[in-house]
Amino acid sequence: MASHIFKSPLPDQQIPRVPLTEYVLRHHDRPGDRPAMIDGPTGRTYSFSQLGDHIARLAGGLTSRGFGAGQTIGLMAPNLPEYAIVFHAASVAGATVTTINPTYGPEEVQFQLNDAGATLLITIGDFLATAQAAAAGSPVTGIVVIGEVPESAQAADGGYGLPVESLDVFDGEPMDQVDVDLDEQVVVLPYSSGTTGFPKGVMLTHYNLVSNLAQSRPVFSYEDGEVALAVLPFFHIYGMQVLMNGLLAEGVTVVTMPRFDMEMALELIERYKVTQFFAVPPIVLGLAKHPAVDNFDLSSMRKIFCGAAPLGAELAEEAAARIGCPVVQGYGMTELSPISHATAGSDSKPGSSGITVPNTECRLVDSDGNDQGPGGEGELWVRGPQVMKGYLNNPDATAATIDDDGWLHTGDVARIDADGHTHIVDRVKELIKYKGFQVPPAELEALIVTHPAVADVAVIGIPDDEAGELPKAYVVLKPGAEAEADDIMAHVAEHVATYKHIRLVEFTDEIPKSASGKILRRFLRDESRKQTQG
Repeated sequence: MASHIFKSPLPDQQIPRVPLTEYVLRHHDRPGDRPAMIDGPTGRTYSFSQLGDHIARLAGGLTSRGFGAGQTIGLMAPNLPEYAIVFHAASVAGATVTTINPTYGPEEVQFQLNDAGATLLITIGDFLATAQAAAAGSPVTGIVVIGEVPESAQAADGGYGLPVESLDVFDGEPMDQVDVDLDEQVVVLPYSSGTTGFPKGVMLTHYNLVSNLAQSRPVFSYEDGEVALAVLPFFHIYGMQVLMNGLLAEGVTVVTMPRFDMEMALELIERYKVTQFFAVPPIVLGLAKHPAVDNFDLSSMRKIFCGAAPLGAELAEEAAARIGCPVVQGYGMTELSPISHATAGSDSKPGSSGITVPNTECRLVDSDGNDQGPGGEGELWVRGPQVMKGYLNNPDATAATIDDDGWLHTGDVARIDADGHTHIVDRVKELIKYKGFQVPPAELEALIVTHPAVADVAVIGIPDDEAGELPKAYVVLKPGAEAEADDIMAHVAEHVATYKHIRLVEFTDEIPKSASGKILRRFLRDESRKQTQG
């Protein structure tokens, strides 16, 4: 069957051939010098020009200390204005940033530092102990703290032998962007599990990131004077590109929150007259159901945009009616920088992830390899300038994800209707989506099987209204061994971030597998569905 290629109903956009930071700071000298970033809880503010000045000085400081081209810098921090300063200073200096989840434990952080080859780690005081423990077994030669260095780190380097400095003393002579190969230089290495397996470094170049920002412009179409609340983490591609970079590039004021709290978010929307709010399904659920919503003036809100996991049509409509503004969706993945589909303006269809963004081609390919047209269902394949360079040091995984013709196989099953709206209907891939975060079953299975009582294990996602999916483990115990569900859950909790915790455990006599030994998770999902319905 011949290929059926879907394209955007919007015209292609001209993609500037410029480095990322130059594109993002287009408004740094805008009239009136509007606030670029505000730390929501404290009110600490950087104007667009101040943001540019701080980035240039930190870039000079990094360069003077040898952290530039060919170097990778780890950044493990919550959402703060300084996050953007560090991120873009590294980019200006020609370095690569690997963004690290600050809720990770030392083992997870250390894995990423080693895999990315990071030589500097930048964090905040609250996460310093984790940073020191992780960095001690990595190529990192020093740690930098945003803000004051805790007293515990000033004596004997906290016992880890790594120098700890404050970011405040890291500034140098302001510098301009170093020359970079826009198509090859990796700006950022976020980690993703892709369509299967363990976390992998996703290589995103200047051209990838600038392309996706340019592609997204006609979809988001911000007006002058807009204010957005950034509660989604900047270490995640959604927060990094759609919020931090995308909003700044359009001259929108970004109000940051270091961690999500519903009542604080509502208070900040009221205080700063927020017009744009970016969410994941559990937050939209809160906006629809939380009693505190009625206690705040949210009349400034123009739009709520939801991504990272599918949002049910009924929930979107309920939240929209309560807040008094549209709730729309988009679709993407880290490997797509991240957006391939989004709702243009407020022209949404219930349950739809929107239209294909400009400069992007899509196919829907069924399990027999046949292309599907409008109304048909198949795995969503995407091709465009936002497709990643590849996975770091992992050509096999890259080849399994991007074919020879440049199509990225997303692992998600979709339907594109006659109007060009995309509906995500299922997953080919086995990743669990817990509150928008990827939870790879293989990673948890490899960890659980190290428990002395466990002989075999399989992990699947169980549907849940609030979280999207809950990680559930089916466990086979060794002959004569004993363990409780709490033992298994505690074993996992010792080693991984909270969102990867096992929430349910069921003991079983056997894990269903194919002749080749592959876990047949669909049988477990079917069994779980029957139990729920029964």
